[in-house]
Amino acid sequence: MKALVYHGPGKKSWEEVPDPVIQEPTDVIVKVETTTICGTDLHILSGDVAAVTDGRILGHEAVGTVTEVGSAIGSFKVGDRVLVPAITKCGRCDYCVKGMPSHCQTVGGIGWIFGHLIDGTQAEYVRVPFADTSLYAVPEHVTDEQAIFLADSLPTGYEVGVLAGGVRPGDTVAVVGAGAVGLSAILTTGLWGASRVIAIDTNEFRLEKAREFGATDTVVAGPDAAAQVKALTDGLGVDVAMEAVGYPQTFATAVDLVRPGGRIANIGVHGVPVELPLQDLWIQNLTITMGLVDTSSVPILLKMVASGKIPAEKMGTHTFTFGQIDEAYRVFKESAAEKALKVIIKPG
Repeated sequence: MKALVYHGPGKKSWEEVPDPVIQEPTDVIVKVETTTICGTDLHILSGDVAAVTDGRILGHEAVGTVTEVGSAIGSFKVGDRVLVPAITKCGRCDYCVKGMPSHCQTVGGIGWIFGHLIDGTQAEYVRVPFADTSLYAVPEHVTDEQAIFLADSLPTGYEVGVLAGGVRPGDTVAVVGAGAVGLSAILTTGLWGASRVIAIDTNEFRLEKAREFGATDTVVAGPDAAAQVKALTDGLGVDVAMEAVGYPQTFATAVDLVRPGGRIANIGVHGVPVELPLQDLWIQNLTITMGLVDTSSVPILLKMVASGKIPAEKMGTHTFTFGQIDEAYRVFKESAAEKALKVIIKPG
């Protein structure tokens, strides 16, 4: 089969590799019919994730069809259409039982293994361990273009942003960074009744999309962004500030936006150290959260997508074939200039 293989920082290749095979009774093989690129893939290519070694197939999101099942599989059969999420879970270890499969002990101490610790989904076929407890059946009337963003972006924005940030009815919320994950947070913040959602970004296209996704206000990132946000919130700042980029300066912006007693939800993936000015923050009674998505909200989000409450398909702005995967990466990396949010990649 063909797959996108990592060969060290800045190096990747669409090349011929061996087909995946069943290794454990709990495995299935999925034919990949739709995949996408995540910001984490760009971090890997930048050399930020040392655990990803030369020869690893990239990608951790897919929609496809089961082509082979292990002897212990009871929930899926050949021909089933499934969502392959970013997190793999055994369902039985301490962390899975506690509802935090992002740190599943059985699969290696972290639930994110595709394109990280094992071969990933940017390929024609992928082996899925612990399939009974990890895969999700895709309803017949939910399209690939809707389901694919439930593999990572939407649950990340919802779980690590909205839920961890403790958004409640009437809250004012600021989202720093209106990329795919930031927009996912904006799209799902309304589920908890926020009264005002302010999107902050440097790119006007993303700010336009933020308004389409439910932002009530937009602010161009810059030296006066915090002052603008406070002017929109009676001088107080927001109840919840979400950081959805992963840079020291964007985290600092989120800190500047929140009022005393507020919450800061860090969603972004950080590749360099970030200063935390505790000497100024401790007296503000702030709560700071961060984390890796668990994808435990996928069943709920699938229902919301199926009912039309969440227009997940709006996330996809560009479509490519497997043969165009290098161009897909270029467009995604240069998303501001290309007016891209998420790319959709299909076999042909």
